Amino acid sequence: MLQIVFARVREDQLDRLRWWMSELTRRKDEVRQTFAQEGTRHEVAYLLYDLEGPVLVYAIEAEDHDRAREAFESSMLPIDIEHRQIMQEALDGPADVELLYDVRLLAD
Repeated sequence: MLQIVFARVREDQLDRLRWWMSELTRRKDEVRQTFAQEGTRHEVAYLLYDLEGPVLVYAIEAEDHDRAREAFESSMLPIDIEHRQIMQEALDGPADVELLYDVRLLAD
């Protein structure tokens, strides 16, 4: 299942957020280890700007998003601890978005 998160980014944290996303790319093996714990298959992040400032668009494909979130939040892997801290400092709450369309193929 696909989940997309839209979050405001603190202007003074933009460089740190960019650095962290490039760090995640460099540490792919560790990221894949956390994916295995969470049941996550894919993540991708974009930065866009609206009239109120920068917005992080974070797309996550996981088998079960509740399970993935619980595994991430309780993980003691160094990369997960760093990720929680950096994202908490960099993000400034959800961005307002309007969902226009959402249809999925249901399994029998």
